[in-house]
Amino acid sequence: MTHYVLTVSCKSTRGIVAAIATLLAGQGCNIVDSSQFDDLDTGRFFMRVSFISELGVGQADLVKGLKPIVEKFAMDAEIRDATKRMKVLLMVSRFGHCLNDLLYRWKIGALPIDIVGVISNHFEYQKVVVNHDIPFHHIKVSKENKQQAEAQILDIVEQTGTELIVLARYMQVLSDAMCKKMSGRIINIHHSFLPSFKGANPYKQAYERGVKLIGATAHYVTTDLDEGPIIEQDTARITHAQSVEDYVSIGRDVESQVLARAIHAHIHHRVFLNGHRTVVFPASPRSYASERMG
Repeated sequence: MTHYVLTVSCKSTRGIVAAIATLLAGQGCNIVDSSQFDDLDTGRFFMRVSFISELGVGQADLVKGLKPIVEKFAMDAEIRDATKRMKVLLMVSRFGHCLNDLLYRWKIGALPIDIVGVISNHFEYQKVVVNHDIPFHHIKVSKENKQQAEAQILDIVEQTGTELIVLARYMQVLSDAMCKKMSGRIINIHHSFLPSFKGANPYKQAYERGVKLIGATAHYVTTDLDEGPIIEQDTARITHAQSVEDYVSIGRDVESQVLARAIHAHIHHRVFLNGHRTVVFPASPRSYASERMG
């Protein structure tokens, strides 16, 4: 039996859930998990349905059967094979905590993705990447060659069939053109001190101001720097007794966890863009174990 995921977004109206449930039942499918949300402010409806094709109906036939409903409700809808792993390209600069965390989660099966490569503008993590049998690409970036560097990146995206780019503390600003081309397919992570503490040594700045909460934000990359739709956030409480080094250590741990959770939600098609915001459906206890291993 093949496991599929149906995602739907459209204008909110009566009859959507009934139409989908009726279709799936008629195609011999069993719904194992379903989430939905009506945004009363925007009038948009969002739904994610995880189901099993018990009679062996294939993806193409399921899509064909869904077409009349898509047309009736003017839906953005897609049916995906839930067992197919998403192809992910990681990008990193000189801070390796997020990269190392993702490599470990990938290695033990907690993050079921296909890492098609790692791009860096430095060489610090070449050895650790190669030791994982993952292609490493060094692409130097400067003001003079930025356009050429991004062309190289997009060439790798094309060659590898990359479906998602993860900026695992990649400290280069992407051009508007690249942000638009990969819209909804680039996830970034950064500390949540913005906009208060910008520039170099934000944790030191926070320490000097006596900040009591350290946080991290994972979001989709847009042309507005660090202001894309937020996918995941978290915080950790600290005290006056902790040092700058403690701030950095705790902050890096929070960043790693938040980024991993954001990727996990994205690869399982639980994140829906809703204007400048997102709708993120949580994994149910029943589905979480299966999602860990793909």
